[in-house]
Amino acid sequence: MANEGLRALPAVDALLNNSAVAALLSAFGRPLTTAAIRKVVTKARAELQRDTPDSPPPSADELIERATDWLREQSAPTLQTLINATGVILHTNLGRAPLSDEAQRAMLAVASDYNTLEFDLASGKRGKRSLHAEALLCRVTGAEAALVVNNNAAAVLLVLRTLARRKGVVISRGQLVEIGGGFRVPDVLKQSGGKLVEVGTTNRTHLHDYEEAIAAQENRVALILRAHHSNFRIVGFTTEPDLPELVALGRKHGLPVADDIGSGALLETNAFGLGHEPTVQESLSTGADVVCFSGDKLLGGPQAGIVIGREAVVTKLKRHPLARAIRADKLCLAALSATLLHYLKDEAVQKIPVWRMISMGVNEIEARAQRVVEAVGGELLVGQSTVGGGSLPAETLPTRLVGLRVRSPQRLAQRLRQHRIVARIQDDRVLFDLRTVSPTADNRLVSTLQQLLA
Repeated sequence: MANEGLRALPAVDALLNNSAVAALLSAFGRPLTTAAIRKVVTKARAELQRDTPDSPPPSADELIERATDWLREQSAPTLQTLINATGVILHTNLGRAPLSDEAQRAMLAVASDYNTLEFDLASGKRGKRSLHAEALLCRVTGAEAALVVNNNAAAVLLVLRTLARRKGVVISRGQLVEIGGGFRVPDVLKQSGGKLVEVGTTNRTHLHDYEEAIAAQENRVALILRAHHSNFRIVGFTTEPDLPELVALGRKHGLPVADDIGSGALLETNAFGLGHEPTVQESLSTGADVVCFSGDKLLGGPQAGIVIGREAVVTKLKRHPLARAIRADKLCLAALSATLLHYLKDEAVQKIPVWRMISMGVNEIEARAQRVVEAVGGELLVGQSTVGGGSLPAETLPTRLVGLRVRSPQRLAQRLRQHRIVARIQDDRVLFDLRTVSPTADNRLVSTLQQLLA
């Protein structure tokens, strides 16, 4: 019987000539469709050989349906948009900062045709890509010069490699942090070729600790580094020199000072009910020689590592061979430039999604949440949103949540993820924070919940 089943199994060529496969050939092309048909036929043959003798072979329609499912699965993008209802504004796992409409249009414009990435229209000669966002960065921050690379880890690596290769880098032990994905400051320093000179203790480092380390190393220290604590905070019995003290120490010993502030805040966060996050402008005006920060955190732009500072120092970074390996591409530079223009036009709070979310009032969130409750049921709850993304650790914003009590919160959360909606579970409820949901996505959230709860 097994042999009869194998003989009855449709051949690959026969299936490819089946009229029902014409749509697959049109949608997916012959090579991929052929691979799908061959795969499902091979699998069906193996099943017939190991199953009971009276197992019937799958029909042509069944095989074509299996091939269709395989093709859809293989061709579906793994990088997809979704609704972030977690209340974490800068959610690293969900892509951090969404881009403004203007930044999106700028990316599309340069992606759709040739562009002036490295071409000077005035002279007709080769230009420099570093110029595109540099003028805007200098205007917004007051820096003498700027450089954009692909992320902040790369920016820090470039600074260390250029300024302190085979030399000592003095840093407080309390700043030797590990952030998401296993990124550790000591590891980056090691890869740069610099030599770690850690001073002080985890919670208390004094200026004299820096002084003693520099004196002990004689001429072997090349840089003083301050690193942002990123996603944690040391509280209690703590001491660390502030940046003006480190800058004064650097001037005294002829050492440059690099400030890795991470989040890239250009606006005062305490104006929005949050704690103070050091701004790029503060760091620069204090006298840091170079300042490194991310483009896709509180700046609200694309993934990028940005270095600003004294022209003599930044010029060295631009000339280092590593700068080419980690340079930003045309899409990043276009989106970053459009984002920086929002700050120059004093419209960042209105236009940049991250700042719209941060500044969103509780009354607006409550009104939207109430409409969701009226449509799908549940409770209106008091809650807290977080900034996330290695910015403002432990800082929260008051919000209103939609809470759903269901038999299995985990099951509902899983089904929501299948519809590209991410929520959070707490106290046996599935919670939705509309602060991080675009108002234009409210209707999709409601209709999906109505479908899943029906």
